[in-house]
Amino acid sequence: MPAPAISRPRCPVCLRPQRACICAWVRPTEHVVELLLLQHPLEVDQAKGSARLLHLSLPHSRMLVCESLPDAALLSGPWSRAAPRHTVLLYPDTPEDAALGLLPAPALDPAALQDPAQIRLVVLDGTWRKSRKMLYQSPALQQLPRLGLRDVPASRYRIRKAHRPDQLSTLEATCQALAQLEGDAERYRPLLDAFDGFVAQQLAYRPD
Repeated sequence: MPAPAISRPRCPVCLRPQRACICAWVRPTEHVVELLLLQHPLEVDQAKGSARLLHLSLPHSRMLVCESLPDAALLSGPWSRAAPRHTVLLYPDTPEDAALGLLPAPALDPAALQDPAQIRLVVLDGTWRKSRKMLYQSPALQQLPRLGLRDVPASRYRIRKAHRPDQLSTLEATCQALAQLEGDAERYRPLLDAFDGFVAQQLAYRPD
């Protein structure tokens, strides 16, 4: 009989193995825009993933593991405060949208972005291919207006291969989007600095 697999003790907060706990890098950051993180199931056990750290650092965030959105009410229903009037998806418009049969995303009304407290930002956590599949399988997400990032900085995410310097981790992209919507980039600098420590921790686990 094969020996039973030994489960490693996990941190009850970050859900990582205790020896790889990332709680030291959590930076509670007050934010105005609500955040809904939809994480692809194959990202849950990715040690390099940044979504959990992001969620633990942002008090007005929710995180759901799914390949397709289970309930459209998640996009606009009330949380601890009144429901936001505007929900937007952090996702670029791409030439492949029509070829993939995606519904045309409605235009983003600039007037809807004037009050950050009325906005809920939806972020897909996964590789480009995984996020495309999540979008394809969720018509309710396709019907959201999309937010594109402006003045994207070079990524600090040295633990995953990127095809371009402006391809960001989930944490970096979300901080950039929140700063853009709220007009306050300095608010997220401590979290991004802590992210550097998280990246260094992951790099330390790699063999030379």
